[in-house]
Amino acid sequence: MTAFAFSVVLFAAVLHATWNAVVKGGADKLLTTILVTACAALIAALALPFLPAPAKESWPFIGASALLQVLYFCLVARTYRIADMSQTYPLMRGSAPLIVAAMGALFFGVLLTPTAWLGIAIICAGIISMAIFAHGQDKKGGLLALLNAAVIAGYTLIDGQGVRLSRAPAAYTLLIFLFTGVPLLAWAMCRRRAAVKGYFAANWHLGMAGGFGTVASYGLALWAMTVAPVAVVAALRETSILFGLILSGLVLREHISPSRVVAACIIAIGAGVLRLA
Repeated sequence: MTAFAFSVVLFAAVLHATWNAVVKGGADKLLTTILVTACAALIAALALPFLPAPAKESWPFIGASALLQVLYFCLVARTYRIADMSQTYPLMRGSAPLIVAAMGALFFGVLLTPTAWLGIAIICAGIISMAIFAHGQDKKGGLLALLNAAVIAGYTLIDGQGVRLSRAPAAYTLLIFLFTGVPLLAWAMCRRRAAVKGYFAANWHLGMAGGFGTVASYGLALWAMTVAPVAVVAALRETSILFGLILSGLVLREHISPSRVVAACIIAIGAGVLRLA
């Protein structure tokens, strides 16, 4: 991997952690999440006319992925409402590749290498460490984070197949952002129209930052996978766990105990090992 590609992937990891910090720092976690997804949908709508359409075989995958993405963003909002980002972000990001590997082995006959098993063992150790020191709302937040990791794994498996069928990965990805943001915004406008208008007017800059972050993070990682080994890019992206920990401490002012730092680092290392397997 070139130094430029390395820098791009690290920047993508920072962007991913940043938009999560935007949601966590918002006064209303649900409305902030919807604001971010709406801005991401706007960016997608502006870019899609200039891109070739995905092949028709991929459209069912786009629909299924968008449904799971809607659930994913709702769970992000709910999780950050009751628990710290420094606890839940590592669980969401780090546990997802573990679930993908397990589902691949159980349902798709994918044989795991010794390195993959090592990565799984390390992630499990990190999750157990995080759970041991959790209490009260932290436990509820941890369970929601693990549930969301399963959702992430679900749309990851769907997109892994769908993007190959699409023959237009950029458009495929942007359509998912579009079909995720529009339903969430429509639901919010039906249920809380006045609150949405006021909140969006006051916090549109956060929405644009978060929307750009989520679209650019995925797009840059996608580009990096065209010029560097996919496994290396995927492993490097897991540094977002550590960036998320830094942002939660420095920006969100969360209290981060030494045990939580150790557990997050263990999860990040395990995710990296698993991605490289």
